[in-house]
Order: sequence, then structure tokens, then C-alpha cells
Amino acid sequence: MSTTAELMVNNLSVQFGGLKAVDQVSFALQPQSLAGLIGPNGAGKTTVFNALTGLCPVTGGEISFNSERLTNEPPHAIARCGIARTFQNIRLFKNLTVLDNLRIAYHKNRQYSLLCGLFRSPRFRREEAQITAKAKDVLALVDLADKADHLAGSLPYGEQRRVEIARALMLDPKLLLLDEPAAGMNPQETTALLELIRRLRDELQITILLIEHDMKLVMNLCEKLFVLDYGHLIATGDPKSIQSNRRVVEAYLGGNLA
Repeated sequence: MSTTAELMVNNLSVQFGGLKAVDQVSFALQPQSLAGLIGPNGAGKTTVFNALTGLCPVTGGEISFNSERLTNEPPHAIARCGIARTFQNIRLFKNLTVLDNLRIAYHKNRQYSLLCGLFRSPRFRREEAQITAKAKDVLALVDLADKADHLAGSLPYGEQRRVEIARALMLDPKLLLLDEPAAGMNPQETTALLELIRRLRDELQITILLIEHDMKLVMNLCEKLFVLDYGHLIATGDPKSIQSNRRVVEAYLGGNLA
């Protein structure tokens, strides 16, 4: 694994009116690392994700990915650079099939013209077949190959979460951001999710940064943790050091690790 940082966040600040949601936060991610961004509700975690993916304006600091400056770039430009994400609230097209949810995500990579699509040219049919094949491969990767033709909204909650992850993977990301992927899952689903995330990192050789409140999952999965409290980064380290950090225990963890 390379020791050169892939994602660099320097003195990131996000302000909404008089409220500083994120205040001069700095951290770095190495390629193929598996890290967690944790903290109590309202700490600024999702705001950091939104800043990284162009969904909210950065009011101070810089974001770079593979040495390319991404501060305040639009979401589509950030996606093209290799950053994809899921959301805390599931945002699937529930009346479309699982397969079509994934095919839509690949829109940015389509090469055929509007005219080719209108007349269903050989190029259109060839590319559409390739997109479908890719979507089926990604579904197999997340153990949902048999659900391709099911309506997304008909799947159990845990499987809908997997569809969201699969849809993000259709962008061929180098960095995958997962916003509370275990939210609403039962213990069995959470255990399966942990194994899936670890497998995706290893097989696809991508970097993963996740927000999660399930501390057992975080401590068993992540190799490095960044802890936010009231918009400030209060600790960085491996799970063992974070568990024994007095500021972290006071701000967030308490007895949740029992």
C-alpha cells in the first residue's frame, strides 16, 4: 500500500450563516485504506462528506484528490475524478428494477450520441449491452445477482443498502464514501455488511471512508479513525488508541464499546 496520501483535506471549513458546521478540519487518506469518520450527532460528519462530493460550499480550506484540487467543484466533476458515495437515507429509484438503478449510474460513461439512442443504432445496442453486463457483474460482487429484475423498493432494507453501494461502484470509484451504511440493519445484516466492505476494499483495491454510529462495526472494520466533535477534529488514530483517548470517551464513546 502506498504511503503517499490520495485524499488531502487541509483546514476544511463549512459555514452556514453564523454556524460553523466544520471548522478547520485536516486529514489525509492513503490509497486502499479503510477509515472511519465518527462523532456524535451534529458533529459535522455528513457535512464533511457533502463538502468532499460538492453538495455544499466550502468556505475555507482545500480538498485535493490525487493531487487534483477539488474544492467547490461540482458533483459531476468530482465523480469523474473517482469519488463516489452513498447517502444516510436510501435514495434508490424504488419503482425501477435493481438492474436499472445501476445502469442509470453509468450515464456519465456513455459514449453514444442522442441520435444513436433515438434510432437504436448498432453502437447504442453494443454499449447498452456492455453497461448491462457491467451492472450484472457489480450485482454479483455485492451478492445480489439474483435480484437484478426485482423492483428496488421491494427488497428488504439491508439489500437496498447493498444496491446503493453497488450503484456507487458503477462509477468505478477510487474512493468510496459510505454514509452510515449499517443504519437500520439487524446484527446479521451488519456482520454481512462488514465482510462485504472489507472484501470490496481488498478485491477492488479502492479506498473507503465511512461514517457510522455502530461502534462495534467501526472498531472491527476500520484501520484508522477520525473523530469530530462540534465541527472540530479532536482525535486521529487506530481503533485501539481512539478507544483510550480521553477526549473521545468524554465527547462520544462513553460505554458504547461494551
